[in-house]
Amino acid sequence: MRPGMVEGILREMNTSADIERLLREMLLVAIAEAQPAIRIPAFLPAVPRGRTIVIGAGKASAAMARAFETHWQGPIEGLVVTRYGYAVPCERIDILEAAHPVPDANGVRAAERILQKVSGLSADDLVVCLISGGGSALLALPAHGLTLQVKQDINQALLASGASISDMNCVRRHLSAIKGGHLAAACYPARVVNLLVSDVPSDNPSDIASGPTVPDASTCRDALAVLQRYAINVPPGVTGMLEQGLSETLKPGSSRLPRIETHLIATPQLALEAAARHAEAAGMATHILGDAIEGEAREVGIVMAGIASQVAHRNQPFKAPCILLSGGETTVTIRGTGRGGRNVEFLLSLALALKGKDGIYAIAADTDGVDGQEEIAGALLTPDTLARAQAQGIRPSERLQNNDAHGFFQAIGDSVVTGPTLTNVNDFRAILIAPQSGVP
Repeated sequence: MRPGMVEGILREMNTSADIERLLREMLLVAIAEAQPAIRIPAFLPAVPRGRTIVIGAGKASAAMARAFETHWQGPIEGLVVTRYGYAVPCERIDILEAAHPVPDANGVRAAERILQKVSGLSADDLVVCLISGGGSALLALPAHGLTLQVKQDINQALLASGASISDMNCVRRHLSAIKGGHLAAACYPARVVNLLVSDVPSDNPSDIASGPTVPDASTCRDALAVLQRYAINVPPGVTGMLEQGLSETLKPGSSRLPRIETHLIATPQLALEAAARHAEAAGMATHILGDAIEGEAREVGIVMAGIASQVAHRNQPFKAPCILLSGGETTVTIRGTGRGGRNVEFLLSLALALKGKDGIYAIAADTDGVDGQEEIAGALLTPDTLARAQAQGIRPSERLQNNDAHGFFQAIGDSVVTGPTLTNVNDFRAILIAPQSGVP
């Protein structure tokens, strides 16, 4: 769009298609900015005297592996695991696939093979670890004495509990034989270089895929407290293991850890800034509210509706027309029988709070292309969203209470489907506010 075009569009009566196009473009620009192909080259380490082993896990790990081997000037070998459907062909790095968000046996086998790949290394060798969101489920190796089924049950319960990603990963680290720095310890004495695509609020490396190759300051007691806080029922053996500290993670300064260098190559903030530049080039003032917003998705929707309404009616804290951008990772406490999805739950809550307010549009999507467990990235919101749904006999508030926002937006044709994006920098939310009649 030409600079200033959006402001001209907003003065017209029939604006919806152009505004929706701009919001979709902003999402795609955010995703494009976090693509491994453009982020990896700036972070290539020096070629070592010994071997170069590439390992990794996450929804972006296969794309990261392809980008790395494309630009690497030397011998290379390796193995990464990604989500089913997210594999891309590599010539020298093996690509495995496993389940997400609940781990499966392929994730266990992948973890075992990765540990074998880094065994017996020397101080002259280099291990490049390519980690992105989703790696916690994909790199599944239960701690000694635990079964995969136990980990699956706990993971399912955490996903339904409304626990934050930080809390979930605290538990996952302490029930794992590979997370929480254990994979880094297996690489000793080789040098480890981590290239991370962040999908977590505050970009904490120990929370990205539960930190398999970085030290962890949290404890077994912290993990036990999380399970108690969310009333997660676990077998007595799990409680005993955590109480006795039998599955502790590797702490900062541990002599078991090798030399570790960590780089965040793509982050939610980076993606939001790219989307903001795109909107501003189209003539829209854009404001980033935060890249680490957490909380219940439906409650965040209510708060954002209040901010948008204040902008629309009071020109505070920003003057309309403008776009409000935010990222982070909200949560959903499953109480109904619907299909979940934190981005669509946020959006449906936003719609109900706005009550069809004229001139407010929004998009919310997961940048990996999967919101919850659906192969749907998110959805669009327009001023007539509720009216169109009600015309079909759909009750929006009932859909929200049943955690069925995916079903709601699919029924009115407003789902956003990207397919596998091969990256993951968390949630993307944009709210466009046009000037309201009678507002100076």
